[in-house]
Amino acid sequence: MSDLDLLTQSLARNVKHWRAVRGFTLDVLAARAGVSRGMLIQIEQARTNPSLGTVVKIGDALGISITTLLDYERGPKVQIVPAERAVRLWSTDAGSYNRLLAGAEAPGPLEIWDWCLMPGENSASEPHPAGTVELIHVTAGDLTLTVDGVDHQVPTGASASFEAGSPHTYANQGTVPMEMIMAVSVPPVQ
Repeated sequence: MSDLDLLTQSLARNVKHWRAVRGFTLDVLAARAGVSRGMLIQIEQARTNPSLGTVVKIGDALGISITTLLDYERGPKVQIVPAERAVRLWSTDAGSYNRLLAGAEAPGPLEIWDWCLMPGENSASEPHPAGTVELIHVTAGDLTLTVDGVDHQVPTGASASFEAGSPHTYANQGTVPMEMIMAVSVPPVQ
């Protein structure tokens, strides 16, 4: 693969990555950079080699350097969290618990959790900052998710997402342990 091909693919990957990090749609980035939406699509699909001026405009709109946009030396950063290093932040004598499995900044805090609630137990949460989103996937039992005073049933195999800026509670009203995986995305501090 030629250096030009490497740069084209790196630019495609990095524009997509930083656009996602910033939460920009193609239209938003196009408007901020003064570049057409069509050009951005071609760049993100590695179908064009844009001018240096276009790359500078995109970098400025994303708030990152050209070096970062064109960087193909660094691969994706991977952080492995061994099972024994997962952090248990809450537990009960009956065996309910949550564990923070991993976290990242993308663009604000992003966390993935492992939860277990024993029958009859619950865990209440205060509202998170506005814009916080939680994604839940129930792997065993049934979850009763209460958001802003309204109950929602999430059975085994089902998933749910919700804006977590209001009070919410996770409860197991069933007769078997409830297990779920949860991701929490908190917006960056402005």
